[in-house]
Amino acid sequence: MSPDAPTVFVIDDDPSFLRSMVRLLQAAGFPVTAYHSAKAFLESFSATTAGCVVTDLRMPEIDGFALQAALDATGNPLPIIFLTGHGDIPTSVHAMRRGAEDFLTKTAPGTEVIAAIQRALARDQVLRAQRTHRDAARLKIDSLTEREREVLSHVLQGKLNKQIAADLGIHERTVKLHRTALTRKLGARSVAELARLSHDAGMHQDASMPRGTSARPSP
Repeated sequence: MSPDAPTVFVIDDDPSFLRSMVRLLQAAGFPVTAYHSAKAFLESFSATTAGCVVTDLRMPEIDGFALQAALDATGNPLPIIFLTGHGDIPTSVHAMRRGAEDFLTKTAPGTEVIAAIQRALARDQVLRAQRTHRDAARLKIDSLTEREREVLSHVLQGKLNKQIAADLGIHERTVKLHRTALTRKLGARSVAELARLSHDAGMHQDASMPRGTSARPSP
């Protein structure tokens, strides 16, 4: 899989339907890769995979919902469109609540399928840009020393240098030096910018980071 080219990944254990769907999407101009099972797709999946997934719901070994959960767990949850011959309202509601882009039956017009794929690809592009921005913010936060992270945590709580010094048991001048160092590393010129960067990185502003831990939140 190319890490740069958004691709429509079609998964279905019905060979004839899989072929017809591939022909439809290729005729519409989409790069398409087909898989006969969710397992085969996941075995070739990576964190750099871009695009969306069009999948059947009922499949052996790994069904559509299990595939959806597996994608969510990778940290690269491609938008997913369910295209099934076994659709009903409760199932479609369940799929949409779990974040599916759309839930269509296999008898849906090709125009509906194509429109759903266009929305899914646009969504993936936006989410991918957001994750890139988040990861860049996390790298900056993780570049701080343990003491700089402690000072940052107190700054984000609105404390003055004198208060931070008292809390950490260090000289106020040392706090100023740490603040200068961390603002330089983070490229932030104000508390508001520090707060925005910390928020983008997923760091809780109302809680101190424990000693010796990274600002990186759990996956």
